[in-house]
Amino acid sequence: MDHLEIAYLVDALFIMVLMYLAFVDLRSFRLPNAITLPFMIAGLSLNVFSGAGFTNPQSALIGALLGYALLWIPNFLYRLLKKRDGIGMGDAKLLAALGAWLGWDSLPGILLIASISGLIGGILWLKWHKHRYSQAFPFGPFLCIAGIIQLLWPQFLNIILPIQQI
Repeated sequence: MDHLEIAYLVDALFIMVLMYLAFVDLRSFRLPNAITLPFMIAGLSLNVFSGAGFTNPQSALIGALLGYALLWIPNFLYRLLKKRDGIGMGDAKLLAALGAWLGWDSLPGILLIASISGLIGGILWLKWHKHRYSQAFPFGPFLCIAGIIQLLWPQFLNIILPIQQI
């Protein structure tokens, strides 16, 4: 098996895991640690140890830490104000995994696409299920969609948010 075939298999695995996580989150409002944590470890391992990953080791490590922090910190502040979570920590772990796979510089674009599609999709979700706007809806599927877009069409997000890699 040559390098290109292995790269396609890794891409396919990445997409399949994200599709599975999106499905699980839509059905259960949960992103299981049994999937998100090994997914993050696989991304770090691929980029740190194999040298054949999607980004350099430093960017993968920063991406994992920053990905988690970008959703943990706002949730922490929201919890201080409202005495309840505003976003599930499975979403933070999923964003950490995406940062581990794709690097820290992919995170602003992923969050932008996930937020825009989540806003539109969330309104539709709440209307479809006849819920109020204050009720929860799953954000993980939108992070998954944004991760797949970043993998397959990184130039799309780089046009919107040009960030140089360290």
